[in-house]
Amino acid sequence: MKKGNQQVLVIGDRVLIVPDVGEDRSNVGLYLPKWAVERESIQAGRIVEIGHGASLPSPSDIEDEPWKKHEQSEKTTKMQARIGDYTLFLRKAAVEVRLDNESYLIVPYSALLIVVRDV
Repeated sequence: MKKGNQQVLVIGDRVLIVPDVGEDRSNVGLYLPKWAVERESIQAGRIVEIGHGASLPSPSDIEDEPWKKHEQSEKTTKMQARIGDYTLFLRKAAVEVRLDNESYLIVPYSALLIVVRDV
């Protein structure tokens, strides 16, 4: 994602989200329970950037002795989320950042609960 004359790269299995703020109904029509909105345990937003996925160990590394030095594997898990998807996620797992006076949330992939995609 480009922000001014900078490029924003999301690392690993994380996503960058533009959050919806404090509504009980999301802009795609999902209703959030009142307790989730009040406790801020679940939040919704639009994914604007994704990381490359979590690195997977090589099968040969698993059988080797743990004290041996291993080279970093180039294989990663494929993430189902895509840029432009709308998502519900666990708010407590998110980290808020500001870029050019706009708020974003960095969320680990494991904290995503549901993804809504236009078809």
